[in-house]
Amino acid sequence: MKKISAYINAKDKRSVINPEIYGHFSEHLGRCIYDGIYVGENSSIPNVRGIRSDIVEAFKNIKMPVLRWPGGCFADTYHWQEAVGDKKLRKKEHNVHWGGVTEDNSFGTHEFFDLCEQVGCEPYLAGNLGSGTIQELSEWIEYITLDDTSPMPELRRKNGREKPWKLKYLGIGNENWGCGGNMRPEYYIDEYIRYQTFCRDHSGNHLFKIACGPNAMDYNWTDTIMKRLNKFNAGGISLHYYTIPTGDWNKKGSGRKFSKEEYYSTISGTLQMEELLTRHSQIMDIHDPNKDIGLVVDEWGVWCDVEEGTNPGFLYQQNTMRDAIVAACNLNMFNIHSDRVIMANLAQAVNVLQSIVLTEGEKIVLTPTYHVFDLFKTHQGGRSVYCFIENAEAGESIKIPMITCSASVKDGKMTVTFANCSIDEDAEITFDITGFEAEKAEARILTGERQDLNDFDLPDKVAPKEYPVSLNGRTMTAAVPPCSVVSVILE
Repeated sequence: MKKISAYINAKDKRSVINPEIYGHFSEHLGRCIYDGIYVGENSSIPNVRGIRSDIVEAFKNIKMPVLRWPGGCFADTYHWQEAVGDKKLRKKEHNVHWGGVTEDNSFGTHEFFDLCEQVGCEPYLAGNLGSGTIQELSEWIEYITLDDTSPMPELRRKNGREKPWKLKYLGIGNENWGCGGNMRPEYYIDEYIRYQTFCRDHSGNHLFKIACGPNAMDYNWTDTIMKRLNKFNAGGISLHYYTIPTGDWNKKGSGRKFSKEEYYSTISGTLQMEELLTRHSQIMDIHDPNKDIGLVVDEWGVWCDVEEGTNPGFLYQQNTMRDAIVAACNLNMFNIHSDRVIMANLAQAVNVLQSIVLTEGEKIVLTPTYHVFDLFKTHQGGRSVYCFIENAEAGESIKIPMITCSASVKDGKMTVTFANCSIDEDAEITFDITGFEAEKAEARILTGERQDLNDFDLPDKVAPKEYPVSLNGRTMTAAVPPCSVVSVILE
């Protein structure tokens, strides 16, 4: 057993952990929307206006703060007017990016905002800059937020919604360095500034506009667009980074069967997020020292090869304790960098990539990743405080830090989340806590073997349970088994 010392100083209060850091992403990809979130009004599966009720409850339970839609790459081929009005008359659409399937557009603007209202989360729209027009995007904003008698609000009323919705987050383009147009940053920023000019605030609604930021370590992209952005034309820029278990996009590795070395390669790869957050933030600090523009990590997570026998274009993969450790590592990093990171959206919510929910007919599975979001949800809205680990190493040929940790304070309570990333060695962590008097500690743990997962036969094999920690004055001690995620609430 490795003995590890940790230090938390609650007097050293840092940035507020924006709830949107715990956000999610839903794209028209595979079975995320259709046969996932949306089953239709005539389905035998319990639903409200076609939106699956058990998924809504699952989202509400983890206090989902924001949901991004309709893509992804799909967003830059999406034309919103084809998916409003009478569902029988909506134009069918060929999904050129994901599986080549034909969609009937029965899930569109009204259905998405209905979903967000049922969940109680903020909608985040990805606007079509790639194949769309300024008129199309500006009219979408009018359709959603304007309250007068001009053509777009009247069309909305005709389609069944009298009052406008509130829309805070608007992404203008998606991955415009790739599937969104293969643009140079110099070209994209000109287009962004042009498009955002016509995305206006209406009827008391204020848009928080998000520019397409870099792909992973493209630091030149960040530098180029930050030179032209300010608090008047952008609230944030996006960052996309996926963890590839093998490091090879052509053969990513299995989501359910992997060696020890591949496990450590995955965790090592996901920990590169720390470098990305640090270096992109440093570039942003040069152009925006007051931190008026936030970093939005609106696509992140593990990307594996698809499950055997499934459509390669649907990106369906299983979810193990390895994914839970990845989620814990990233959420702890986002908490620590919350002075610049204002939102993050896991890819994706249902049945796609590192999803939190899997469905099969009437059955539903909450994945290990889902349970990490449940363990971490009390960080939302808290103030990050200083947390330092005298770390040990885990792994053999690939070495990684053994422990990841973050801490926050809100409403007289402290949340401490940590994970043991080793798969074969216990850790005893002793926390020395300054500036916070605690009389009791309540803890839960998620743990298992690295390949343990929940499926439709055993949906609760991996689930949180109560866990004892020792509290003695300002010292807290926790014995943490391998491959575990722990959340402690002190008060």
